[in-house]
Amino acid sequence: MKRRLVRLRYPNFPQGFDNSMDISGLTTIFGYIIYGALGLIALWGAFCVIVVWMRVAEKRFRSEADQDAFLDAVEEPLLRGNYSAAEELCEDDSRAVPQLALLAMHMRDNSYAQIKQMMLDRFQRDVLSDLEYRLSWVYTVIKGAPMVGLLGTVTGMMGAFGKLAAGESGGADIATQMAEDISLALITTAAGLAIAIPLVFCTASINVRIRKMEDLVGVGVTRFLGALRERMNRESEA
Repeated sequence: MKRRLVRLRYPNFPQGFDNSMDISGLTTIFGYIIYGALGLIALWGAFCVIVVWMRVAEKRFRSEADQDAFLDAVEEPLLRGNYSAAEELCEDDSRAVPQLALLAMHMRDNSYAQIKQMMLDRFQRDVLSDLEYRLSWVYTVIKGAPMVGLLGTVTGMMGAFGKLAAGESGGADIATQMAEDISLALITTAAGLAIAIPLVFCTASINVRIRKMEDLVGVGVTRFLGALRERMNRESEA
């Protein structure tokens, strides 16, 4: 039994037909999308940094002397048992220590240990958790911006090599075209790094301010709790 060999015939392309894929148009459109994404990422990172910075400034005293002056004013009516006057001094102040002191005076019927724990929980939940949430977005921008820029670079390189493949039979100066396309492709990586690097320094500065705020709040809360405990002991002895 004889076997028949089948010969595959490949299509004969007309002379001058370019069967390479030119994706430079698609990569150009995608490049504009990458530029827009980098712009939005930069704006979001800057917004989160500004919000955290203002939030820290809103919740802390400028100095320990200012905090001591406030506590001196609150302790005077507190030690006399005039809770309403002490609460009035704290109600209109949105900083952390006055609000925690107001919470403690509202909860003065509880034990000292319960009051202290509630103050710590409120500070962690209302102040520190919000700051950590905002900072997590800043860290995401720091990690994401260079990656988006690298994606733009890879896309630009694909377009450059696509032009190289499409222009092999055209006789154009391919080296010059590739140099221009690659230089433009690297702009996205540079833009991503330009977004991430300043945010690294901003977050370092913000973390220092947060730690200073925690230390200052800790000192203020400890002092206020000492005065409140003294007043509660007087009332229990009376």
